[in-house]
Amino acid sequence: MASKLAVHGGDPVVASGQIKPWPWITDDDRAAVASVLDGERIAGSRESESTGLAAEFAEYVGTKHCVPCNSGTAALHMCVAGLEIGPGDEVITTAHTYWATAAAVLHHQAIPVFVDVDPATYCIDPGLIEERITAHTRAIIPVHIHGMPCDMDAILDIAERHGLQVIEDVAQAHGSRHRDRMCGTMGACSGFSTQMSKNLTTGSEGGLFVTDDDVILKRAETLQYLGEIVVPGRERAEQEYNARGMGWMYRGDVFGQAFARSQLRRLEDMNDARIANCHRLTRGLKGVSGIAAPFEPDNVRHTYYNYVVTVRPDELGLDIAPVAMRAKLDTALRAEGVDVGLWQRMPVPSQTVFQSRVGFGKGYPWAIPEARDVVYHPEDYPRAAEFIDAALYVFGIGPPNDTDLMDQYVDAIAKVLGDVDGLMAVE
Repeated sequence: MASKLAVHGGDPVVASGQIKPWPWITDDDRAAVASVLDGERIAGSRESESTGLAAEFAEYVGTKHCVPCNSGTAALHMCVAGLEIGPGDEVITTAHTYWATAAAVLHHQAIPVFVDVDPATYCIDPGLIEERITAHTRAIIPVHIHGMPCDMDAILDIAERHGLQVIEDVAQAHGSRHRDRMCGTMGACSGFSTQMSKNLTTGSEGGLFVTDDDVILKRAETLQYLGEIVVPGRERAEQEYNARGMGWMYRGDVFGQAFARSQLRRLEDMNDARIANCHRLTRGLKGVSGIAAPFEPDNVRHTYYNYVVTVRPDELGLDIAPVAMRAKLDTALRAEGVDVGLWQRMPVPSQTVFQSRVGFGKGYPWAIPEARDVVYHPEDYPRAAEFIDAALYVFGIGPPNDTDLMDQYVDAIAKVLGDVDGLMAVE
């Protein structure tokens, strides 16, 4: 007889304490952060860590320039500014992302225009982009969501035919590749996040702007430091105190940059371990009814910032909405010791900021006289909404967690979905 679900008093499959937290911190990481304080002047560390991370990350991804900053949102805003996208311009992006993608557009008084997702990858659907292009459109921001590369061949073709720029949002895709091309190197410029949960992290907050273009670089650098270009740690020697344009304070933190440099040395190995874990999950979940593992095309390297399963109540003969089944499954799997949870709750254009179009106040940037009247109808993004309602995120997939833990995850999922009555009894 099948064992009782843990949520109903049975023994959990995954014992307490087995799941190790992310980021994986080693003695080398600790030494890297401590070394910031070893010198006589912390200003010297600020310069060496910032320039060191810039050079090392540029070499890693294969770009000419990298500028460390304080968030992925800042990096994307630097991209928008670097391309001189401004008031009333439109930028096309995906309906399923963290809303910072669109916020970076709004920060420069431009207007986000959203496109629904591909039903297999949950990235932007290239087949829906061209119908959103207008005379106001300046750029496309594809988001390599969950570590899954977008269909960049199709997106770059559309951009070239319509004279548009491409900004890659690589916040969740450090080391991901599309047809052997590193994500973040295919557009005019790109923004990465190094926030605490990311595959490459500062341990806190951070971001990385990258480009091959010298002109875009200079514009982005000016935005990064209140309208001036100053190397961190060399302010007193070089700063003119003359703002050459509007700017923000987007510089990164020295301790976080030291930590990220140490983590970068192990990034490929950690990505390989993460991919192996997720492939083990996918193989194990084949044949388990009621749930679908993520799809991975043959021509990509998916680095699995997130491993996302979707619930399929119809496969179990259940007359229940996916969002309701997902809630029961979430509770039952947590009781079994599996680290699961949710992320987005609605497509970005359904969020209040876009439904109200308050923006910066008085309706800006939508109220700019030259702007087109862009409105956001939630029903225009059914695939994104359907995915969000059915998506369950499986955490604890990064090293030092290993395939043995993934096997336990599979056992727990199979146990819960194998007891339909027990699952439906979950409150």
